[in-house]
Amino acid sequence: MAYFLLKTEPTSFSLDDLEKQKRTVWDGVRNALALKHLRAMKKGDSAFIYHTGDEKQVVGIAKVAGNPYPEPKMKDVRYLVVDIVFDVKLKNPVPLAAIKARRDLKDFPLVRLSRLSVMPVTEEEWETILAMSK
Repeated sequence: MAYFLLKTEPTSFSLDDLEKQKRTVWDGVRNALALKHLRAMKKGDSAFIYHTGDEKQVVGIAKVAGNPYPEPKMKDVRYLVVDIVFDVKLKNPVPLAAIKARRDLKDFPLVRLSRLSVMPVTEEEWETILAMSK
């Protein structure tokens, strides 16, 4: 199993929206590097849901429900989507400022490549952020 982080603007689509819908298609990814990471996702992987904008915090976890496939709204097969399902809301959201304050997360893609919408998360980073949410 692999780990990822998916960024979303909560005024457009939030973790609460995912919880209500139970499942959604994660679409709209256009950045080449983000698409590379999306392409690496597999059914059963886990992803942090990160709210951008005013919140800037990891708020919950989703599960990848299937392997990536071409985005139905686009004619260009380079653009992919993945289905995700709600898993859990974190007891305590983990703010970006707290992540940046940790030396052991200095290489975390959210810190280094803050504009990237889909990014991998190492198992160590995953466990660290989960522990921060307790």
